[in-house]
Amino acid sequence: MAKMLDKWSAKSYEGNVEIEVSECFETLAEEIITRTAFGSSYEDGRAIFELQAQQMVYATEAFQKVFIPGYRFLPTKKNRNSWRLETGIRKSLLKLINQRIKKYSSNMVVSDECPNDLLELMIKASLTGTNQTSPPITVHDIVEECKTFFFAGKHTTANLLTWTTVLLAMHPRWQELAREEVVRVCGARDIPSKDDVGKLKTLGMILNESLRLYPPAVAAIRRTKVDAQLGSLKIPRGTELLIPILAVHHDPGLWGDDVTEFNPARFAYGVAHAAKYPMAFIPFGVGARGCIGQNLAILQAKLAIAMILQRFSFDLAPTYQHAPAVLMLLYPQYGAPIIFQKL
Repeated sequence: MAKMLDKWSAKSYEGNVEIEVSECFETLAEEIITRTAFGSSYEDGRAIFELQAQQMVYATEAFQKVFIPGYRFLPTKKNRNSWRLETGIRKSLLKLINQRIKKYSSNMVVSDECPNDLLELMIKASLTGTNQTSPPITVHDIVEECKTFFFAGKHTTANLLTWTTVLLAMHPRWQELAREEVVRVCGARDIPSKDDVGKLKTLGMILNESLRLYPPAVAAIRRTKVDAQLGSLKIPRGTELLIPILAVHHDPGLWGDDVTEFNPARFAYGVAHAAKYPMAFIPFGVGARGCIGQNLAILQAKLAIAMILQRFSFDLAPTYQHAPAVLMLLYPQYGAPIIFQKL
C-alpha cells in the first residue's frame, strides 16, 4: 500500500494528481490476496491468478448476454479458450498443492503453529485430518477454495475501496472527520497497526455505509436442504431463494426516508441498531453461510483508506460519471477518476 501511495505522490504535479482508483485498488487487492493465499509460493500463485483473471473476462462477457440454455457447452472459440484456461488453472494449482503436500509429508510438518498462508492451513488440515463430524478436506476442495478466495477477495475488496473513496470525495465533511480520527489514532504518517484499526470507529461507520449503498455482491442465492417454514410460506427442499441484497439495503421501510443518502451516522450504535430490523445489513451474507473473508476485507479497507487519508485530500475528477452497473458485482461503469492533493 505504501509503495502505491509513493507512486501517486511521485506522479503529482504541483501537489495534485488524477488517479483511476478502481484499477489501482484491483491491483492492490490482488497482491494482498495472492500473498495471503500462497505466501512463500507467491510468484506461482500470481501466475495462476493471472489465468483466472483472464477466465473471468469471458465470464463477465457471458453475464452480459442473453442466457441460452446449453450454450456454454458448445465448442465456440470463447468457450474453448475458457475451457483451456480452466484446465491450466487446475493443473497449475494441483502441481503447486502436490509440491506443498510432498514437502510437509516428508518433513512431518504437523505442528499447531500458525500457518504462513491459506494454502498451508488447508494442506495441514488435509494431512492431520478433521473431527469426526466433518468430511475430510480433499485436494479438489483446496483447488476450489483457492479459486473462490481469489475471485471473492480481489473484486469485492477492490469495489469496497473504490466506492468508499468515491463517497468520501463526494462528502468532504465525512472525509475530514475520518482524517481527523486517523491522525488522532494513528499519527500523521505512521502506518496504522492492528491495534489502531479497532479504534477507527468513524472510518468503520463510513465503510458500513459504503457497503450498504454499494454492496459488492448485489444478491445471494441459497438452496433449502430440508422442507422449511418461512413465516406463512412453506418452502420445499431444493428450492432456490434469491436474496436481493441491493434492494434490502435500499428499502425505506427498513432504513428510513434518507435511505438513498450517504449517512454513516446511522451506524453510530452498531450494525444491529442501524436499521429497523437487525438483519437488514447483509453485505457479506449472514449466518453459517456468511463470507468467511469479511474480517480480512474490512481490515484491508480500513488500512488502505486510513493511509490515503494521512497523505491526501481528494475530490471527484471533472470526468467522473456516476453510473453503478452490475457486471456480476457492482462496478462503477465508467471508472472512478479521483483528484488527490498532497497534504
